[in-house]
Amino acid sequence: MVVYIEDKKQKESISSTILADLPDWFGLPDSTAEYIKYSQELPFWAEIENSTAKGFINLKETSSDTAEIYVMGVLKAMHNNGIGKKLFEAFYSYAKEHNYSFIQVKTVQEGHYDEYDRTIQFYKKLGFKELECFPALWDEWNPCQIFIMAIK
Repeated sequence: MVVYIEDKKQKESISSTILADLPDWFGLPDSTAEYIKYSQELPFWAEIENSTAKGFINLKETSSDTAEIYVMGVLKAMHNNGIGKKLFEAFYSYAKEHNYSFIQVKTVQEGHYDEYDRTIQFYKKLGFKELECFPALWDEWNPCQIFIMAIK
């Protein structure tokens, strides 16, 4: 069941546990620590089964019109079980209710890492479209690809 989480300590616990399970995506300690810290301040949803978080997603407002998937993670053993889609649906509903016009997500450009290529396929299945690649936003070995979606 996807639930909205408000407690900062619970957000920290969920995000740190899940991101630690995903070193192929979140293997840079400083970046991961920043995700965990900043996630405590954002709207946050988690998929909880039998008191265990299986995944989470949170929303960062990048403008009055745009909500960003700041960070999302699903336990590796739970990939391809529909959890990411359910989390996104909760995110999307919230964004729509709060009158955002667009959703964006940043990831590594396709063709650099198999893990991120699978992530991109997930976003494309949800309906995201490529907006622009910023090769030096993060660093040259992680070119930042931005995907967008209009909220209808």
